[in-house]
Amino acid sequence: MKGFIFNPVLMKELKLRFRAFKSFSGLMFYLAVLIIFVSGFLLVFTDFSVSGFFKPSDSFLMFAVLSVLQMALVMFITPGLTAGSISTEREKQTLNILLTTTQTSSQIIIGKLLSSVAFLILMLIAGLPLYSMVFLFGGVSPWQFMTMFFFYFVTLIAIGSIGIMFSTLTKRTIVSMIATYGSMIFLGGITLFFFFIGFYLDEIMTVQQNTQNLNSFSPFTYFWACINPGVLIFTLLYPELRNTLQLAVGIEFPNWIVYLIFYVLITVICLTIAIRKLRANMKTNR
Repeated sequence: MKGFIFNPVLMKELKLRFRAFKSFSGLMFYLAVLIIFVSGFLLVFTDFSVSGFFKPSDSFLMFAVLSVLQMALVMFITPGLTAGSISTEREKQTLNILLTTTQTSSQIIIGKLLSSVAFLILMLIAGLPLYSMVFLFGGVSPWQFMTMFFFYFVTLIAIGSIGIMFSTLTKRTIVSMIATYGSMIFLGGITLFFFFIGFYLDEIMTVQQNTQNLNSFSPFTYFWACINPGVLIFTLLYPELRNTLQLAVGIEFPNWIVYLIFYVLITVICLTIAIRKLRANMKTNR
């Protein structure tokens, strides 16, 4: 395990990424946007008055909006950090040199993945002081807070693995980015579209069969909702929405378990493909 984490590829990538001025300027811009949003939110809900009152329900609303923004950040920035990890090395003609080192394919892929998502994890951690303001006003439990960040981590690792896989399979970075962002569009938008289509068709079949009083059993419709990051965020924030969803499809299995299993499988499958295809054109595979 130590060889996967503390390997030369990871150390080199971390030094190059965190010493770059654009990395810290991007972090500063991100925190500035969060500060402006939180400050504006407080001013609006206190009616721009020093003696204004900020209710716990307003604090929970601020936490909900910040949570949605963070998930959007994860899905938008992670492909840009990972989709060019291997293809960039190939375009610079340094991949063959990297493959002749003593590093195994697993160490190279894991090192690239960890170095790519490390900056995004830093951004999430840097925003924790602003998130902690919700505890000042109440309305949010620490368990809800930790659960949200756990699923952030699971999601960014899965998306990073998808980007690494496409970066390994394609020869051009632009193609890899298009494929990775296309996957994000599918997970974030197309799955929600499939859910609504499936739910609508189930309602039509229920009406035609005159079984309005029975809950239709719709596993595929429920699956599309379970793997959607937006649906996960809202069901974690508002448990009553999860109960309504389960009642509508006739399934009581928690959606967050399906989400966790699906994205862990995606991570394992994508990393396995990337490791196997990294040296596909070589006679020996380390």
